[in-house]
Amino acid sequence: MTFLRALSSLQLASRSRARKPPLRLLFCALFLLILCSASLANAQEKKGELQLRTVRGTVLDKDENPVASAVVYLKNVKSQAVKTYISDDTGHYRFSGLDPNVDYEIHAEHGDLMSPTRTVSSFDSRRDIDMPLKLTRKKPNR
Repeated sequence: MTFLRALSSLQLASRSRARKPPLRLLFCALFLLILCSASLANAQEKKGELQLRTVRGTVLDKDENPVASAVVYLKNVKSQAVKTYISDDTGHYRFSGLDPNVDYEIHAEHGDLMSPTRTVSSFDSRRDIDMPLKLTRKKPNR
């Protein structure tokens, strides 16, 4: 009878050990989970940085000559925020760090002339967009 009691107590002890995973295994699993979470967050952050867009171009007059010191307006259609850039001596302008999920409207003004308003669509997947702006019409009186 003592042999049967000893055998049954060994079986109970082995069952209780089988139910509880070793502490070392839990720490390893927790470490791997934290490591994977950090890697995923870092990958998403880099992905967001890589997708920012740039809109650049040249402001031109009606004869296709570059226009220096023209004011280029970029309006975020979602927030209505407006950024400006003054074209350089060669007529070039550039807006970088733009959200790819937002539509923008862009136009240029110089003196009493302005370019037609153009749209930079969120559906356009290009990261670098070249958009020349031609000054063709008179600015409306405000």
